[in-house]
Amino acid sequence: MSQEFELARDWFLAGRRVDMGELAEALSISRATLHRRVGSRDRLLGEILWSLSAASIARLWPSCVGRGAAGVADFVSGYVRFANESPPFRDFLRREPERALRLLTTRASVCQQRTTARLSELLSSEVAAGRLEPPLPVPDLAYLLVRIGESFVYTDVITGDAPDAEKAHAAVTALLS
Repeated sequence: MSQEFELARDWFLAGRRVDMGELAEALSISRATLHRRVGSRDRLLGEILWSLSAASIARLWPSCVGRGAAGVADFVSGYVRFANESPPFRDFLRREPERALRLLTTRASVCQQRTTARLSELLSSEVAAGRLEPPLPVPDLAYLLVRIGESFVYTDVITGDAPDAEKAHAAVTALLS
């Protein structure tokens, strides 16, 4: 990881807004140099968010209860729980809700693309092992499961209701049963 990324990630984890001007100043480089090295603020934030998601994904699947549909439901609800219980993530979502939704839930999102790809791999391994009969083609199912998870992470921003990992678990279980 670059020192630019590491410092920005440290700021994010501390609940501090990642400001490109302040980051360039802290690194004793120009804003132009910072942009050449890390791209736009949105790109940098997307990579920070993905680094947190990737670490969560790596920890979650091995600790899920069971495999097949039950394991997938545990995985999705665990991912939702991780996001809902992460103070830096919740701070970012409260501070910059529109940016957070754009960075995390749109087609341009590295987080959504990579999470969907990782979940597709996980689902494919479960199908290959004979532990899961997908109700949709695996890529479509992975996308839908990611969207279900997002629905119960961003509920407070979208509808005003409290985020709820158990509802995500119930929805995934219903879909895969």
